[in-house]
Amino acid sequence: MAGNCTGDRAIAVLGTGIMGSAIARNLVAAGRSTRVWDRSAEVTGALGEAGAVVAASAPDAVRNACVVITMLPTADALEAVMFDGGVIDALADGAVWVQMGTVGVEATLRFRDWLATRRPGVLFVDAPVSGSKGPAEQGQLLILAAGPTTATAAVQPVFDVIGRKTVWLGEAGKGSQVKLVVNAYMSILIEGVAETMELADRLDISHQQLADVIEGGPLDAPIADAKFHKMDRRDFAAEFPLEWALKDVDLAIGVGHGESLPLLAALSGQWHTAVAAGHGRQDVSAARLALGAVANPHRSHRD
Repeated sequence: MAGNCTGDRAIAVLGTGIMGSAIARNLVAAGRSTRVWDRSAEVTGALGEAGAVVAASAPDAVRNACVVITMLPTADALEAVMFDGGVIDALADGAVWVQMGTVGVEATLRFRDWLATRRPGVLFVDAPVSGSKGPAEQGQLLILAAGPTTATAAVQPVFDVIGRKTVWLGEAGKGSQVKLVVNAYMSILIEGVAETMELADRLDISHQQLADVIEGGPLDAPIADAKFHKMDRRDFAAEFPLEWALKDVDLAIGVGHGESLPLLAALSGQWHTAVAAGHGRQDVSAARLALGAVANPHRSHRD
């Protein structure tokens, strides 16, 4: 059974990039004792000023914590921190490890099984999130949770702070599956926006005219609208970096037998080109930069 997660029991957040830092800030703002650690020490300084305890090491961050949230970008990074870095051995009996990064279904199940073997007194919850920088900062993430019901009492109060809604999906692995499906849908929408804008430019249709036709109608979608306006403003500041969106697309192709998903396969190739051109750390809306009218600034077009 998961340990009590009230009072002075700390919550640890390992990985404080765009998403992890927002999660930590919301926990601090809610009055929860929060410890943070990141592989890049400079990113935790502002969290310390906000009231989080900055741990000297990942094992130090998790000692006696009731809930440990990991928000690391890849399976390799997660394995290096949690297993090679000694975090697993530092977890308290009764703690819950909440794995919130998108690392794929196979890796998620592998880590669950390794944890069960080495630390049977620690529970594992597979809980990737849907949402980018803005929703994370506002505590409005959608949490796709999967794992033992015995962990619910410990993690639900934490999820209520950082998310607008938690969907419980069954056993660990289901959360990661749904996350890949959701991100595949999101990626198709964003590439669709980028290519639609490119076609409009080629036909000398202004972006405002295009927005007037789509917005408020049945074709409008919040994420598509948001990325449309980022592309229109040429604002490619990262909310969800393109390289991480591409990682998720490739994970989806891998788990879904890529030869039967031709649209995702083509999208992956296009986004690999964009990342190779240096746009990986920009927002996923930088997919627009790999298309003709923007990639070739000398070609005449009207915004």
